[in-house]
Amino acid sequence: MQHHGNDPGRVYLVGAGPGDPGLISLRGAECLRHADLVLYDCTVNPDILEHAPPLVEFVCLGRRPNQRTMPQEEVIARMIEAACQGRIVVRLKAGDPMVFSRTAPETDALRAAGVPLEIVPGITAAGAVAACAEIPITHVDHASAVALVSAYEREGGGPPLDFGLLADFPGTLVVYMGESSADDWSEALTRGGKSPDTPVAVVRRCSFSDQETVRCTLGTVARVIAERKLGAPAVAVVGEVVSRAPEASWFAARPLFGARVLITRPRDQAGALRDRLAELGAQVLVQPMIRISDPADWKPVDAALAEVDRYDWLVFSSANGVRYLLDRLLATEGDVRKLGSIRLAAIGPATAEEIVRYRLRADLVPAEYRAEALAATLVHEAAGRAFLLARASRGREVLAEELRDAGGTVEQIVVYSSTDVEDPDPDVAAALAAGRIDWITVTSSAIARSLVRLFGDDLRQARLASISPITSDVLRELGHEPAVEAARYTMEGLVEALAGSAQKWTRE
Repeated sequence: MQHHGNDPGRVYLVGAGPGDPGLISLRGAECLRHADLVLYDCTVNPDILEHAPPLVEFVCLGRRPNQRTMPQEEVIARMIEAACQGRIVVRLKAGDPMVFSRTAPETDALRAAGVPLEIVPGITAAGAVAACAEIPITHVDHASAVALVSAYEREGGGPPLDFGLLADFPGTLVVYMGESSADDWSEALTRGGKSPDTPVAVVRRCSFSDQETVRCTLGTVARVIAERKLGAPAVAVVGEVVSRAPEASWFAARPLFGARVLITRPRDQAGALRDRLAELGAQVLVQPMIRISDPADWKPVDAALAEVDRYDWLVFSSANGVRYLLDRLLATEGDVRKLGSIRLAAIGPATAEEIVRYRLRADLVPAEYRAEALAATLVHEAAGRAFLLARASRGREVLAEELRDAGGTVEQIVVYSSTDVEDPDPDVAAALAAGRIDWITVTSSAIARSLVRLFGDDLRQARLASISPITSDVLRELGHEPAVEAARYTMEGLVEALAGSAQKWTRE
């Protein structure tokens, strides 16, 4: 799909799926990547919007506190107007756009206006519940048919649904939007002859990290929904198939299921850690504590690169250092072959992996991923050798000091700036103060200091997960004891420590 300024506009009616941002289709994500305007339901997970380009216009269609719900006539008018201006419009709907999403009036209006359209299917709630709650909505012994049923009846919206007749349906009923009317539809099914002992599962926020599955019966479902305050979005599965579901689905059995984890890395570097934590079941928030940017002055870097062959070792103490220095080398019409005579040292495997991205390989990676270990490995041949250290605008001096003490010549160049974030996201700050964040990842000393400065005593409302002993020591100096520390001082090591600790921890 390519879009150019002179092309006619088009509307894509895209199913966002049940909530998990990984469950949108490849085609749906592709449509978002080319969008100029995105009109989305408030029930769509906002993480899905990250597929869209940075400057796209987003319009939430309401149903949030203090927010006006946009009437469908206005939604249709906005789509037609934008498409007639040559814009690519994505109408993003929760679930599947053709299942209980009131899409027909939109397609009718678009077609009448001559606007090209495409419908991109999504995973509807019934399919998501079958997978994420492990309820086999069809089963060889119990159900060869499934009925998708809307319990929401709109005034003037057509003939009322006869739940009495559905009592004889020879299969599974999946009831959408039935939370507020459970008294009515459960009683009607019972009156129609369906046993009040029929198993029912109510699944709320399916595929989200706080998915909740409550088992009951047809005779008790209304009371259970009221007592447990099971509000939308939720679906009820009615039928013997519910009895075939395991006590805890694979989805709910993941080690970080239900935990809320705050990542404090720069946003553009948080992706891999966020994806890994989400894969293990966590709800992930991102609040960068530091900003990584170009150094205040490139001249010392350029001067060092111009004479890089006079150094014996180029030493990287972070993946950021690798990226900023080598990108600068390439941007100034340099060539990685300029580093042919110099040996490369990396503080740890993540830094070494970043070097590999530039088709180079580290000559030295210490067994322990910290500056002291790197220094201890290098000092044996430091005497009479020249070292170039690529570093941040702030950090520890231990490596340079030990190499100098061992007789080496050391030059340090600042290849990137590290500055503290001044203002937190108000939603994150409120969640932390209210105790709604369970874990906070702390992945560097600079992040630890910025975190304590920004949030202070509110950090005691959560558990701190530290990436290394150095980071842990900084936290302790600032009065905060980490709840867990990685055995391997890498992002994957941090994830392992978090997952292992969470399995021993029972949420209050």
